[in-house]
Amino acid sequence: MISPAPKLPVSLVANPRLSSWVQFTDGGRVAISPGKVEIGQGIVTALAQIAADELDVDLGRIDMIRASTAMSPNEGVTSGSLSIQQSGRALRHACAEVRERFLAAASERLGVDAALLDIDDGTISGPGNVRTSYWELAGEVSLDRDATAGAPAKSPAGRALAGHSVPRVDIPDKVFARPRFIHDCPLPGLLHGRVLRPDVSRAKLIALDEVATGAVPGLVAVVRDGSFAGVVADSEAAAEAALKILRKGATWSTGEPLPDEDDLAGFLKSQPVQTTVIDARTATSPKQAMRTLRRQYTRPYIAHASIAPSCAMARWEGDRVHVWTHSQGIYLLRADLAIVLKLPAESIIVEHMESAGCYGHNAADDVALDAVLLAKAASGRPVRVQWSRHDEMSHAPFGAAMAIEIEADLDADNEIVGWRHAIWSNGHAARPGRAAQPALLAASEIENPYPRMISSNPPAANGGGGDRNSVPLYDDFPAWTITSHRLLTMPVRTSALRTLGAQGNVFAIESLIDEIAALRGEDPIAFRLRHLRDERAKDVIRVAAGRAQWKPQKRSGIGYGAGFARYKNTGAYCAAIAEIEGAEDIRVKRLTLAVDVGEAINPDGVVNQIEGGAIQATSWVLKERVRFDRTRITSVSWTDYPILRFSEVPAVDVEIIQRPEIEPVGAGEAAHGPVTAAIANAVYDCLGVRVRDLPITRDRIIAAAELAS
Repeated sequence: MISPAPKLPVSLVANPRLSSWVQFTDGGRVAISPGKVEIGQGIVTALAQIAADELDVDLGRIDMIRASTAMSPNEGVTSGSLSIQQSGRALRHACAEVRERFLAAASERLGVDAALLDIDDGTISGPGNVRTSYWELAGEVSLDRDATAGAPAKSPAGRALAGHSVPRVDIPDKVFARPRFIHDCPLPGLLHGRVLRPDVSRAKLIALDEVATGAVPGLVAVVRDGSFAGVVADSEAAAEAALKILRKGATWSTGEPLPDEDDLAGFLKSQPVQTTVIDARTATSPKQAMRTLRRQYTRPYIAHASIAPSCAMARWEGDRVHVWTHSQGIYLLRADLAIVLKLPAESIIVEHMESAGCYGHNAADDVALDAVLLAKAASGRPVRVQWSRHDEMSHAPFGAAMAIEIEADLDADNEIVGWRHAIWSNGHAARPGRAAQPALLAASEIENPYPRMISSNPPAANGGGGDRNSVPLYDDFPAWTITSHRLLTMPVRTSALRTLGAQGNVFAIESLIDEIAALRGEDPIAFRLRHLRDERAKDVIRVAAGRAQWKPQKRSGIGYGAGFARYKNTGAYCAAIAEIEGAEDIRVKRLTLAVDVGEAINPDGVVNQIEGGAIQATSWVLKERVRFDRTRITSVSWTDYPILRFSEVPAVDVEIIQRPEIEPVGAGEAAHGPVTAAIANAVYDCLGVRVRDLPITRDRIIAAAELAS
């Protein structure tokens, strides 16, 4: 059988120039420039490990260059747990080819067969103590050439760093308070901006009293463009004072009504939709259904709730603009800025800087346009715009609310013979740079506004959106139909939030799986294993159950639950066991997880991602819910939008199933669905009540108990 021809990784196909990934710089340094960005997930460390392994240099020589549209590969957006899968594979191949080219050059210079040469920390040596280095040869080996598909990467056994936990390279700056976050990096001559926005949803600015702000010392300019308005000042205090005065003198139109928060499912099901059959399977030998379980599950709108509000800086130089941002997609943001500003993309540089993690499309892109528009009035000085907590909680995109209905047909033995899964939800993606119209907030506010983009769903081949993880991984279900109803209206602004629809779908599927197992009197772990054929899937369930000593002896007030998924059905496998305490409120005491990401480049980084995802999911399950009345968002502070406190964080125990022979995938979003389901199932185990509406609060438990009685 003829082996298929080798192919370049997808990010290298899009960005084939080797010099855009790797450069050897003065002082014996190596500059690595990926297109993915650091948002707290530790990606710069794992990518540095990959590069150091393939180039045979010490990790301390690697300089990880922040992504910029001026020089970095265009890897789209950092999302979907794809950084290792896409950027890691591309970087591994690029570095392997660079290493091969330098060995060929060293062979020619030293007169030694390349097969006899070794590389140790960038020094290339051979028989007879002949030696040179990457840096000595850098002038002779041009990397301004496209990658080819033939360079073999090292085998897993030949890698010194991959598979080992190394300290994160971004941590020292953060520990020792060296400026690294965008909020802490002032530019020379920096001015400060604030933007005026209405409390009422979609209200238009009718009148503005700009004269009253003239008494504010340090005010540089008041900017108005249609319904977009803001101030520029020489200090944050002056900007805040001017904004306060501006707000008092502003007149707004009536806005547009918001849904009934207490009947989100009814709202979602009543709207015009685009319906898509995601997947369908017909039974080869249909069996008669003796009963059908019909269950509805919901999740609310969820805020990104970044600890630090969004921030950006911008500076105009003639008809060119430079933007500093914590956007997850700098090239995509540049594309939208070009549309709004009516400039060629080449006139805009967008440079990434770190901020508080958001893991999704929060307001980072919106505040970048705010800064650009205000900086027009700054006479070439840079302007820094920071949103307030109120802004962040009111105007940033939210994770979409979902209503999910599942019907399970059961035979006389309560075995599953049919499965129907339907989702009603807004689209889960309205990121910049993906349409002919911009997705940025201020673009819908300026004098000649662009319409607000209606969120869409990524295609199923990219993991889907509202339908993500809606196709059961339980292979022996004989028949199913999976349907997505994407809303064509969007009164509440929605876009990508970590996992997109996967959290809601896994919660629904795994809750009903547990319920059917209980009907059969079958252990829920055994039930899952019996319906799975994928051995990697079975392994994570077995390992998590074994590590948690499933199932401990029943104790009063304590419950245990399980959840499982393979993220996007193509990524990381994860299983979770939750131990909860049901007293006055639900408290998650311990989460035990097993994860399989293929090759774990930095095991400690994988554990950190699973721990972080598990804790975030716990916060979503127990607390988080965007609140609103019929005119405005009302959850505009931590009091109104509580998140999990440090004192409420469960113990999290993670075991990695290391598979170095399998290409790596990301870990960042693998835990959310399984943990959500595990907690919900543990609540039933503890209290005998099935709660199918998130978050699982005391009121929801009481309502579910009353409904069941």
